[in-house]
Amino acid sequence: MSPHSRYVSPLGERYASAAMLELWSPQIRYGLWRRLWVTLAEKQRELGVPIPDDAIAQMRAHVDDIDFDKVAAYERRFRHDVMAHVHAFADAAPAARPFIHLGATSAFVTDNADLIILRRGLELLRAKIVDVIRALATFARAWRDEPTLAYTHLQPAQLTTVGKRASLWMQDLVLDLADIEYRVQSLPLRGVKGTTGTQASFLELFDGDHARVRRLEELVVAAMGFERALPVTGQTYTRKIDAQILGVVAGIAASAAKFASDVRMLQSFGEIEEPFEAEQVGSSAMAYKRNPMRSERISGLARFVITMEENANHTHSVQYFERTLDDSSNRRLVLPESFLATDAILVLMANVAGGLEVRTARIRKRLAEELPFMATEKLLVRAVRGGGDRQAAHEIIRKHSLAAAQAMKEGAAENDLLERLGADRSFGVSVTEMRDIVDAREFVGRAPEQVDDFLNHVIEPLLAGVPIIEVDTELLRV
Repeated sequence: MSPHSRYVSPLGERYASAAMLELWSPQIRYGLWRRLWVTLAEKQRELGVPIPDDAIAQMRAHVDDIDFDKVAAYERRFRHDVMAHVHAFADAAPAARPFIHLGATSAFVTDNADLIILRRGLELLRAKIVDVIRALATFARAWRDEPTLAYTHLQPAQLTTVGKRASLWMQDLVLDLADIEYRVQSLPLRGVKGTTGTQASFLELFDGDHARVRRLEELVVAAMGFERALPVTGQTYTRKIDAQILGVVAGIAASAAKFASDVRMLQSFGEIEEPFEAEQVGSSAMAYKRNPMRSERISGLARFVITMEENANHTHSVQYFERTLDDSSNRRLVLPESFLATDAILVLMANVAGGLEVRTARIRKRLAEELPFMATEKLLVRAVRGGGDRQAAHEIIRKHSLAAAQAMKEGAAENDLLERLGADRSFGVSVTEMRDIVDAREFVGRAPEQVDDFLNHVIEPLLAGVPIIEVDTELLRV
C-alpha cells in the first residue's frame, strides 16, 4: 500500500522530534516489556524460584530483536497483545518459556512500561523547556529597557519593557519546570502486584512467604530505576496518575499558547514578528502577507493538548473497582499524542523565541500616540506646582485629551495633546517642559531592574543547574 494512500498522524510526519517519536515507538515499548519480564525472572530466581541460567541468558540475548511479524500473527490468533508478545518471546528464548510472565498479569508489563515512558517523556519535555528559556533569556537581556505599551483588558495601559514582557513568558515556564521536576522525582512504578493487585499469585509462588513477595517488588522496582512502587493498586495503576501527568503537560501547552497569542497580537500591531525565512510564503493569494504561522501552529496544537487533561480525568472516573478495559484504546491515543504534540509545541516555541524580530520604530510610534495620555497625571502635578488649581487643571486636561483622542480617531497623524495644552495659557506649562516630562523611560518603573533580578536570581541559577542535554532513549535499552 502506498504511503500516500493511508492516514499518517501529522505529529509523526510533520511536527514531533525524532527523540520523542522514538520514545513512543513499538520498539521501545515492547523492548521494555521484555526487560520487565527478564527482571522479574531474575529477581524471582534470586529469591529462590528455580529458573535455569540458560532461561535468563536466552531472554537477555533477545530483548531487542523483536519479530513483529510473528507478534502480529500471534495476536490475530489470541486477540491479546500481551500474550502475543509472551509467545513470540518464548519462541526466541525457548528455555524461558515456562517462566516468562510467571505470576504476572498483563498490567505488569503494560503499566510499568507506560510509567517508564511517561517519566522519560517528561524528561524530554524538560530539556526542551530549558532550550526555550535560554532563548527567551537572551531576548529579555537584549531588550530589558526598551519601553513598550503594556495592556490590561487588551487596552493600552501604563508602560512596560519588551524584556519585561519576555520575563512573564519565562516565569510560566519556570513554574512548568517545577511541576515536571516534582512528577519526575515522585512518579512511582506500578510494581509487582498480580491480577487484581493483591499479589496472591506471588504469595502462592513463594509458599505464603509475605517477606519474599515484598522483597520481589522492591528488587524489581529498583532494577527498573525507580525509588518506589504504588503501595496499593487494582489490576492497573490508578489512572489518576495519567491525569496528573497530563495536567503538567497541558500546563506546558497553556504556557506556550499564552506566549504564542501574545506574539500573534504583537505581530498584528507590527511591533514584534516571529522569524520569516527568505523564501517563505505567507499566503497563496496575498503575496505581501507575513503571517505568524509558527505561533498559530503552537496555538492550534496547544488547544489539542489542553483538552487531553480533561480526557484523562474522564478515563480515571470510570475505572470501576479494580479496572475496566475502556481505558486501553483511549490511552493508546491520548498519552503519546499529548507528548508528541507538546514536544512539537516546544520545538516551535524555541524556534520563535530564538528569532523574534523587534520593530522599534513601530513600538515608539505607538508609544507616541498613547504616552501623552498616560503622562497626564504628571502633567497635572506640574501644573499645580506652577501655581494652578488642581480641579481647573484636571478639567483642562480632560477637555484637551478628549479632543486629541477624537482627532486621532478622525485621522490625525499624531497625538497633539501636548501642543493643545501648551497653547492653553490657563494651563501654565510650556510644551518644552511637558516634553521633558513625557519621556517613555520615566514610565516603565522598575521593569529593567526586574528583568535583571529575574535573570540573575532565577533564570541563570536554573540554567546552570540544568545543562543542555537531550535525554537519550538509548538509556531505555540498557
